[in-house]
Amino acid sequence: MTPIQTTWIEGIVVETEVHMSIIEISQATRAPEEQIMSWVREGVLSPAGSSPQDWRFSGDSLKRAKTAAHLTHDLELNISGVALALDLLDEITRLRNQLLRENIT
Repeated sequence: MTPIQTTWIEGIVVETEVHMSIIEISQATRAPEEQIMSWVREGVLSPAGSSPQDWRFSGDSLKRAKTAAHLTHDLELNISGVALALDLLDEITRLRNQLLRENIT
């Protein structure tokens, strides 16, 4: 009898067309609105809209904000550290995707 190997994958699907207010993204990430505003000032998040009351965050922003919240709480990174860590994570993802494309062709 051949042993069966099972792999579990967990994920969250968020449509990119979702537009959340600062209050909604604050609740979803459990980060205070002031923290969200700091991330926007630092360039961690880029909402549409001209003021915090008008800001709308996409599904991609939600994922990025959740990662920022984890980095802030779990690793105790300051805002600049969070921005740098997210930039490095984005670069790793870009390079992995590039390697996958090169290996496919």
